[in-house]
Amino acid sequence: MQRKLIECVPNISEGRDRAKIDAIASVVETVEGVRLLDIDPGKATNRTVITFVGEPETVCEAAFRLIKKAQELIDMRGHKGEHPRFGATDVCPLVPINGVSMEECAVHAAKLGERVGKELGIPVYLYEAAAREEKRRNLANNRSGEYEGLPKKLADTAWKPDFGPAEFNDSVARSGAIAIGARNFLVAYNVNLNTTSTRRANAIAFDIREAGRVLREGDPLTGKPILDSNGEPKKIPGKLKSVKGIGWFIEEYGIAQLSLNLTDITVTPVHIAFDEACKSAAERGIRVTGSELVGLIPKQSLLDAANFFLARQERSLGIPEREKIKIAVKSLGLDDLGPFDPQKKVIEYMLEETGNERLVRMDLKRFSEETASESPAPGGGSVAAYMGALGAALGTMVANLSAHKRGWDDRWEQFSHWAVQGEKLRGELLFLVDEDTRSFDRIMTAMGLPKGSDAEKQARKAAITEATKGAINAPLRTLELCVASMDLMKAMATDGLPASVSDAGVGALCARAGAFGAYLNVRINCAGLSDEAFKTDALARAEALKEQAEALEAEVMALVLRKV
Repeated sequence: MQRKLIECVPNISEGRDRAKIDAIASVVETVEGVRLLDIDPGKATNRTVITFVGEPETVCEAAFRLIKKAQELIDMRGHKGEHPRFGATDVCPLVPINGVSMEECAVHAAKLGERVGKELGIPVYLYEAAAREEKRRNLANNRSGEYEGLPKKLADTAWKPDFGPAEFNDSVARSGAIAIGARNFLVAYNVNLNTTSTRRANAIAFDIREAGRVLREGDPLTGKPILDSNGEPKKIPGKLKSVKGIGWFIEEYGIAQLSLNLTDITVTPVHIAFDEACKSAAERGIRVTGSELVGLIPKQSLLDAANFFLARQERSLGIPEREKIKIAVKSLGLDDLGPFDPQKKVIEYMLEETGNERLVRMDLKRFSEETASESPAPGGGSVAAYMGALGAALGTMVANLSAHKRGWDDRWEQFSHWAVQGEKLRGELLFLVDEDTRSFDRIMTAMGLPKGSDAEKQARKAAITEATKGAINAPLRTLELCVASMDLMKAMATDGLPASVSDAGVGALCARAGAFGAYLNVRINCAGLSDEAFKTDALARAEALKEQAEALEAEVMALVLRKV
C-alpha cells in the first residue's frame, strides 16, 4: 500500500539564536513517524526554514508542537529582519509529497489552523489551496502590513482571521499571527549579485518576477505611479510566471541578492529563473556570481537544470545522475557562498532508505565476496541483472564518446538520445540487482509463516504463491531490459565511434549473458508455482525474449567482427 506523505515547511522568525532554533526544531522529532530533514537559518533575514515529512496526522501534530514552542521562545515585539513577516511562526505550509491530494492537504491545514487558533490563541490566516476567499490565497496579501500592521489589520472586519482572536491582545503582541496553508512544492531561491546595491537588485527582481513593477513617471523606482482609467497603478509585467521576488542586501555575505520564491517549478523551473536573472543583471552591468537554496529541492529540478546546461553546450544528456547533480550545482553556482551537499539538500536523498540498495552500494570486491559466500542470495538473478547493467553501461559509454567526437558536432543529439536510453536501462537493471534478492527474501518470509491450522496453511500457501510470482517477475523484467539494451549496442556498432566498436560488442555479450541468466531464473522459479496460467504465460514470454536476445547478439557480433 502506498504510504501517504506530506512535507511541512514552517518559517520561524528567528535566525540568529541557535539555541532557540534547535529547541523549536527539536520538538518535531518528539512525534513518532516524523522525520526532520533540514534546518536552514539566515542571520540577515533573522528567519529559519525548517523542513520535515511524515504522514498527514503526525506531521500536523509536529507542526502544532513547533508553533507552540515558537510562541514560547520568540517575542515578536523585538524582532527585526530583512524578510517580510508577521508572526513567530510566520508561515506553515503543508505540501503533498506522496499519496495525498492537494484537497486533502487543504483539509489538514484547516484543522491545524483551527487548533492553533483555539488552543494557542494565535490569529490564523489560511492561504493558497486552504484559503476560504480568493484574496487570501496570496500569502503576500495575508501578510501585508507585516507584524507592525497587525493592530490595524485585526481591527478590520475584512481581514478577520480565519481562526483565533481578532484583537491585538498581549498574547498576540508577543506571538504575532500565522499563515497556514496547502501549496505545491515551493523553491525558496536566492541569486547572488556582484553588487551591494539593494536598489539595483530590486530592479532586476522587478524585471523577472510575475508581478513586474508599477509604471511610473520619471524615475522607475521613485517616480509618481501612472494610473489607469480605474485609478489603479499601471504595471509592467515581469518575464516569468509563478515567480515572486525582491532584492535585498545580505550583510552576512556582503552582497545584494535576488530573493525569489518559485511557486510552481513546473511553470518556471530553477534554471530558467537563474538564466533570466543572469540576462537582466548583465543588461544592468551586474554579474550573477551564483545562487543559494533555502531549504530543500526536488531531485528532478537539479536534473532538469543539468539537462538545460548540457544541451546548451551540445553535450550528451545520457550521463549518470551523480554527474548531472555536480553539473547543476556548478552551473547554478550553488556552492558560491559555501559547500553544497546534495545529500542534505535534495529531498529524495534525504528520504532514501539505503537498506533497499544493499548490493548495488557495495564495491566490486565486496559484491563478489558476498556472491561467493554460503548465503543463497545474491544469486544468479542478481548477477544476471548486474551483467545487464554492465552491458547497458558500455553501450551508453560508446554513445557518450560518439556525442563528444570532434567533427561529429551535428550528431550530438542523435547519440545523446541513445545515451539517455542506455542510462535509463542501466538504472532499472541496477534496481533489479537488489530486487531479485528482495524477492527471494519475500519467499523465505512466506515459507516461515505459521501452518498449524487449516486457515494458517491456506494463508501461507497464498503468500508463497504471491512471493513466487514476484520472484518470477524480477528476472522476467531483467530479461526484457537486457533485450531492449541490445538495440543500443546494435546502433553503436553500426554508427558509433569506430574506435569503440569492440566496447559495443562486449556490451552485447554482457546483455546476452544477463538475458540468458534471467531466463534460467524464470524457469527454475516457475517450477514451484501452482498457478498454471501465470506459469504458462511467463515461460512463453521468457522463451520469446531469449530467442530475441540470441538473434540480436548475433547481429551485433557480426557488425563488430567486420570492423575490428
